[in-house]
Amino acid sequence: MKIRPLGDRVVIKRLEAEETTKSGIVLTGSAKEKPQKAEVLAVGPGGISDGKEVKMEVKVGDIVYFSKYSGTEIKLDGEEVIILKQDDILAVVE
Repeated sequence: MKIRPLGDRVVIKRLEAEETTKSGIVLTGSAKEKPQKAEVLAVGPGGISDGKEVKMEVKVGDIVYFSKYSGTEIKLDGEEVIILKQDDILAVVE
């Protein structure tokens, strides 16, 4: 199924968290924090917010860091994805 976000929204998929620490300790599923790093799957067209034009600064395929408690998690074709506003993206990895 394809998804097309509206306005200044972005669809992202979390990247897998590290399974071992730098010291070599293997983490169980419950000990791992959800990563705040994700891949952009779809980008909305932008639009107008508070009377100002919103230009989309991310594109499909970008790896980004996003705010910890932002967005809405949904299931899409059996995978968890997050829909969030572009403002909740903190940085693009280059």
